[in-house]
Amino acid sequence: MMKKQHIPASKASLVLFLCQMISALDVPLDSKLLEELSQPPTITQQSPKDYIVDPRENIVIQCEAKGKPPPSFSWTRNGTHFDIDKDAQVTMKPNSGTLVINIMNGGKAEAYEGVYQCTARNERGAAISNNIVIRPSRSPLWTKEKLEPNHVREGDSLVLHCRPPVGLPPPIIFWMDNAFQRLPQSERVSQGLNGDLYFSNVQPEDTREDYICYARFNHTQTIQQKQPISVKVFSTKPVTERQPVLLTPTGSTSTKVELRGNVLLLECIAAGLPTPAIRWIKEGGELPANRTFLENFKKTLKIIDVSEADSGNYKCIARNALGSAHHVISVTVKAAPYWITAPRNLVLSPGEDGTLICRANGNPKPTISWLANGVPIAIAPEDPSRKVDGDTIIFSHVQERSSAVYQCNASNEYGYLLANAFVNVLAEPPRILTPANKLYQVIADSPALLDCAYFGSPKPEIEWFKGVKGSILRGNEYVFHDNGTLEIPVAQKDSTGTYTCVARNELGKIQNEVQLEVKDPTMIIKQPEYKVIQRYGQVSFECIIKHDSTLVPTVIWLKDNDELPDDERFLVGKDNLTIMNVTDKDDGTYTCIVNTTLDSVSASAVLTVVAAHPTPAIIYARPNPPFDLELTGQLERSVELSWIPGDENNSPITNFVIEYEDGLHEPGVWHYQMEVPGTQTTVQLKLSPYVNYSFRVIAVNEIGRSQPSEPSEQYLTKSANPDENPSNVQGIGSEPDNLVITWESLKGFQSNGPGLQYKVSWRQKDVDDEWTSVIVANVSKYIVSGTPTFVPYEIKVQALNDLGYAPEPSEVIGHSGEDLPMVAPGNVQVHVINSTLAKVNWDTVPLKSVRGHLQGYKVYYWKVQSLSRRSRRHVEKKILTFRGNKTFGMLPGLEPYSSYKLNVRVVNGKGEGPASPDKVFKTPEGVPSSPSFLKITNPTLDSLTLEWGSPTHPNGVLTSYILKFQPINNTHELGPLVEIRIPANESSLILKNLNYSTRYKFYFNAQTSVGSGNQITEEAVTIMDEVQPLYPRIRNVTTAAAETYANISWEYEGPDHANFYVEYGVAGSKEDWKKEIVNGSRSFFVLKGLTPGTAYKVRVGAEGLSGFRSSEDVFETGPAMASRQVDIATQGWFIGLMCAVALLILILLIVCFIRRNKGGKYPVKEKEDAHADPEIQPMKEDDGTFGEYSDAEDHKPLKKGSRTPSDRTVKKEDSDDSLVDYGEGVNGQFNEDGSFIGQYSGKKEKEPAEGNESSEAPSPVNAMNSFV
Repeated sequence: MMKKQHIPASKASLVLFLCQMISALDVPLDSKLLEELSQPPTITQQSPKDYIVDPRENIVIQCEAKGKPPPSFSWTRNGTHFDIDKDAQVTMKPNSGTLVINIMNGGKAEAYEGVYQCTARNERGAAISNNIVIRPSRSPLWTKEKLEPNHVREGDSLVLHCRPPVGLPPPIIFWMDNAFQRLPQSERVSQGLNGDLYFSNVQPEDTREDYICYARFNHTQTIQQKQPISVKVFSTKPVTERQPVLLTPTGSTSTKVELRGNVLLLECIAAGLPTPAIRWIKEGGELPANRTFLENFKKTLKIIDVSEADSGNYKCIARNALGSAHHVISVTVKAAPYWITAPRNLVLSPGEDGTLICRANGNPKPTISWLANGVPIAIAPEDPSRKVDGDTIIFSHVQERSSAVYQCNASNEYGYLLANAFVNVLAEPPRILTPANKLYQVIADSPALLDCAYFGSPKPEIEWFKGVKGSILRGNEYVFHDNGTLEIPVAQKDSTGTYTCVARNELGKIQNEVQLEVKDPTMIIKQPEYKVIQRYGQVSFECIIKHDSTLVPTVIWLKDNDELPDDERFLVGKDNLTIMNVTDKDDGTYTCIVNTTLDSVSASAVLTVVAAHPTPAIIYARPNPPFDLELTGQLERSVELSWIPGDENNSPITNFVIEYEDGLHEPGVWHYQMEVPGTQTTVQLKLSPYVNYSFRVIAVNEIGRSQPSEPSEQYLTKSANPDENPSNVQGIGSEPDNLVITWESLKGFQSNGPGLQYKVSWRQKDVDDEWTSVIVANVSKYIVSGTPTFVPYEIKVQALNDLGYAPEPSEVIGHSGEDLPMVAPGNVQVHVINSTLAKVNWDTVPLKSVRGHLQGYKVYYWKVQSLSRRSRRHVEKKILTFRGNKTFGMLPGLEPYSSYKLNVRVVNGKGEGPASPDKVFKTPEGVPSSPSFLKITNPTLDSLTLEWGSPTHPNGVLTSYILKFQPINNTHELGPLVEIRIPANESSLILKNLNYSTRYKFYFNAQTSVGSGNQITEEAVTIMDEVQPLYPRIRNVTTAAAETYANISWEYEGPDHANFYVEYGVAGSKEDWKKEIVNGSRSFFVLKGLTPGTAYKVRVGAEGLSGFRSSEDVFETGPAMASRQVDIATQGWFIGLMCAVALLILILLIVCFIRRNKGGKYPVKEKEDAHADPEIQPMKEDDGTFGEYSDAEDHKPLKKGSRTPSDRTVKKEDSDDSLVDYGEGVNGQFNEDGSFIGQYSGKKEKEPAEGNESSEAPSPVNAMNSFV
């Protein structure tokens, strides 16, 4: 004997609930069945629990319910029966429980204050509404009071009290002046939550006599005004500054209780001078992200949707330069009852079990009480099948009399919840909802599904039979579904026949028959084949089919998966497709599709068209235009057009193009109407109403199109309703409170008649709202104002004219205007990846706070300072935008060893939201850039002096400099390398114990803790016996860079040489050096065509000296900048002036040359000619270049790179191109024409060279002066 298994009592509810889910009946959504089944009442609509009414309007207390039979309604007022028949002012709507109390005809709203409850009752039970508290709104007047002027000392605090009258609901408070302008508020002056106006400190400009407090009562649409308050501020010198003192709340602590789900508002307003700043913190925790807002200049802390977790101590701190004050508000969050599991309706069969579960939570924990049909269950009629267990009612072996409506009431001191749930016990014999003798047809070898929709209580059992007296169907060849459907997975021809469905329960039995027919499949027994045909030939595709004799097939031919061209050359037969006079356009894939009501098959073949054999001596031309156009068979929407073709000119006409002109709306403009085959000369044209038509025809052959024919006669069609509605309807708000509806207007002929207008309709989506419509003129835009921010709307635009409306338009979805996002992204975190790259993460903001289409997030970041220099610089904010709902982004191109700040903002179509709090992060050290310069001076027999500049970008803390050097012999071979480490705080070094008359190459770079930076190189020579070294060298290469060009200058020491070149390339690039030849022996050159904002490397070399070159220099072009200045070199007047000056100089040069030839040559002249500089003339500054010589103020080289020292004397160690070469060991002077005076004047005494003479640029004008 099987042992009984006992279930623990604690699990009884769970087991019964599972039984309910398994055994409860599902009622099919069959309208006829639902009308026949009994059902207890259900409340479908009721007024709010706290119902404040306008005392000037009728009171409507809603109560709607459904049930079978329809329920009757009754009301209680203040707990007792409310007999509406005895009150002439009260009526109940027909077939409804809604009460209408007539106030507008003499009734008083105050007489009907109270607590109302509606009961809906039928034979199956009674449902009740919430307790509806009716209170008329009140907007009392301000009490009369005498207000004394407020005399306040400058800098003191002040509170102007509002004390509005107590209204229902409470009024909205605001302050204005006599001109009805809102009083400006700031961190110093602001309105408190109680309506009072607080001054942290008064200023002389606060003096006025019209501080007026207004109270607006929204329910009655009235505004009450307090008497004006006068404030007079008197000044005392000096004004005493004061530390903060809290004006509200008073004391050091206070308490606040708020309900779960509400908005928590905490306020701190402080007095003080200077005006204190307010800061909020939560002790022992963080302010909740994305739910916290600071309002009223940070004096009000607002937390939305509060929960129990928001309980705690909140501290406000008021601070100014003199001190601070604080206040702690202890917040407790309580909770009115809220549902965990609300009871649900239960439909059972007699003898079944079930449960109703009612679970709610709150703070304090709510009390659960049950009612049956509106009566407390403790005093309700007993039901032996019912047992109450706290928040659960357990039903066992229910009977029809167990049907009732149960109410669950969950309540605590902060409110209550009331839910109705019925138990409906139905005893119904089986019903089959599938129509009798329904015919099912399927193709052989496919599944067949035979329906048997049913209902009964208890749930019926379903059986299937084949034939009238067949046996019950069983086995794997059938599938029986829970909804009664019989599935035959693979139907065969012998599956055809009658099938019987039988439904039975203890109350009865019913059966239904359905028919199944299994058909033969459709097949293509001869498919079309691949064809190759010559142009102008004929081709045929076959498509022979076999099908079930009871099915009617239809054959469709397609070309390239589209309909066949509307061309008479295409002939569709019963089993084939024939194409006459084939052209190149017929090339493609042809598909035969066979459809029946049950299946479809297809087959395809390709047609390739090749050229026909050419025929010589035939001239082809475009056809002549058609003529003799005639309109016949004129109807409202059609007309027949016929014509006579012109000569085809040896190329067959392939088609005719018909065009039309609308003389009413667009005279003179011809539009395409249609095309017809070249064998057709008559066509039926479809017309639109309200158009004055003219037609013309164009013939087309392989050569081209003919000229248009002469127009036909005009035909004006009658007006009619519009056939179509505007297209491209959109709804996009331009402001947060509007919706801009736009559309593409109908073209002239689409109006179908005069008086074209549009009916614009809209309603808010997902809200039970009626359409709002307006009729506008023939425009393409309508603006709906006063909409909520960014909500979806259903929109439609319908055309109409004087004859009526177009068809009903389709609806589109639009959105009202966006507003700036409300919330900043939270939890911003920065992960520094390396010295130039960081990753920033953030939490997405709630989509509801975006208030628009989320477009992405913007990261603002900027460098605060370099950690190596500790000096701030101009802040240049950079912005990176990350599209979509991303939560991270990468920040490239950061500078090493720097401090950065960033914030994140969400972006919608309106703009950017508030920024997140600035996040500070630092990049680690990197390697430094190369030293800014390296100069080698004061060469002696065995020493050199090195001077250098620190790197432009240290990228960290410099630890040292590394100097490496090695000698270079006469064959330019490098000797042993010596390395010296120099402290980072040094900027010069004297290298001693070097070899005399030796060239050295130096490599110099800086180091941080990360590593070494780029090096710069330089070369120098020690001297021998105070004689200029013989080794040539190019040194002191300097650059002056602009956006797209750079001036390169250098100093040359060595034998006479005139073949310099400049090599350059992008710094850090491995590309080959680019080479530019210097014209003549100039010691400067202009590099043009450079890229703005790019670092370049450059070096200078001399041809013929075994590849001798200078050290490398690095420069950077300036950033690209839009210049508003006009380049004078491009102005016509300037070019003309320069041409005239050039011509004058040329004439003067010719005169000078003739005069010199007449005077003969002196030895110095020969030497000058031997050393003449071909580029001796100054160049135009507009070209970005400068001359070989300049005036005395420039201190520029005399010749070939030699420099004039600051004392205006020429030192021989500075240049081996000294005056000694010209004056036989004594200093001489240049004459105005550039000749050397000492060569022929006999002057031998040593004199200092005057800088203003020796450095003056020789010019043609000076040359003339020397001969005049």
